[in-house]
Amino acid sequence: MLGGRRASARVAEWAGVDTDWERLPGDRSRTQRVDAWLALAFLVVGSLGVELLRSIDALGPQEDSWVWPHVAVLLGTVPLVWRRRWPLLVASGLSLHLFAFGILMPSIAASIPMQLVYFLALFTGVAWARDRRLMLGVVGGVVLLMFGWLTWQFAVGSGVEQVLSRNGRSLGRQGLFSPVSAYVVYSLLVNVFYFGGAVLGGQAAWRAALQRDRLASQARTIEEQATELQRQAVVEERLRIARELHDVVAHHVSVSGIQAAAARRVLRRDADAAERALRSVEGSSREAVAQMRALLGTLRSGEDGAPGDARSPEPRLSDVPALVEEAIAAGVSVECRVVEDPPGALAAVPDPVGLSLYRTVQEALSNTRRHSTASAATVFLRVDRRPEPGFAHGYAEVEVLDDGRPRSGTSGTGLGLLGVRERLAAHGGVSEIGPRVTGGFRVRVRMPLPEAAS
Repeated sequence: MLGGRRASARVAEWAGVDTDWERLPGDRSRTQRVDAWLALAFLVVGSLGVELLRSIDALGPQEDSWVWPHVAVLLGTVPLVWRRRWPLLVASGLSLHLFAFGILMPSIAASIPMQLVYFLALFTGVAWARDRRLMLGVVGGVVLLMFGWLTWQFAVGSGVEQVLSRNGRSLGRQGLFSPVSAYVVYSLLVNVFYFGGAVLGGQAAWRAALQRDRLASQARTIEEQATELQRQAVVEERLRIARELHDVVAHHVSVSGIQAAAARRVLRRDADAAERALRSVEGSSREAVAQMRALLGTLRSGEDGAPGDARSPEPRLSDVPALVEEAIAAGVSVECRVVEDPPGALAAVPDPVGLSLYRTVQEALSNTRRHSTASAATVFLRVDRRPEPGFAHGYAEVEVLDDGRPRSGTSGTGLGLLGVRERLAAHGGVSEIGPRVTGGFRVRVRMPLPEAAS
């Protein structure tokens, strides 16, 4: 009982009974035309075979009739027009055709064109059946019908004696087997290969179609995922550019505001100093506009996938001292201290890490100028290649300290510090952002360094 269930489960799995997939023609009209032409070709060839059999007097009882043999061929070939539309119905109908005309007109049923028709019908029934469980039932019924008919002929009929007689006398034994046993075994083997080839070939064709459909589905999925990843990459790039714009604008606007205020104070006392302050404001404004144009140019070029115009190199960690000098020139008291181990480690910080740390310092100084009462700030740059817990290959760190407190009425949008935290998450670093116990505000960001190139 258990062995029978396992065998049934294996047959069902092999036939694809539990598969929801259905094999359907890609182009129904073209498939219908092809099958119609195929049926016509078999009709012509089958009718020609009938005339050849008549010409050599091989039609048997129908030798005096030319109509009914052609009708039999017509009934056996026309259903091929719908072989892929109703595969199981056509396979069942032509199997009955083989059974009926195998008795009524054996010479027609045994002709090569009609044998090919029966084979093709069973092959198509297995290869194109959409209900795989029903397919197993139809195939089982066809096989039982055919082999039951053979068994009946061997056991009850007189076909064997007629085939194995010569001029009314039975054949004697001439080889290893007796004539009757040899004929029975030979007939069974021919039918096993005939029906087995149709069933196995049809199932192989169905499996191949299923595999092609799955591969096509996987290809579509991969293409959709690639498109989605590309879209996400574009969105992330635009977000990065938006953060860059925020940092650039915030920095230069705050510098320009300080310079403009200084120019207004000295305007009445010293015209030359006022002119120098206004020129500084102009220079900062031009630099801000140039950087914004470059970033917006990149944003526009990303809309159609075309490469953007060449841009100036992005800032690195080693450019932080120049950023501090710019703040000092704007009238802010800022001190920059650099600690690196080994010497030269600052310049070797990878560009993505250096840019993120640079933007962190830029954002912190902008916030100090715009939202704090601080009169002075200190920027620390630390690069240490010695391994520490959580930083196997060392770290790069920036720390911005000021001595002020929040200025009322100047709260920002929070996008700046959000950008700092996003950059931090992208590089897997740690941070400390908030008020100091001793007064003032601290922005401290540490990012891991990759393994040093050998």
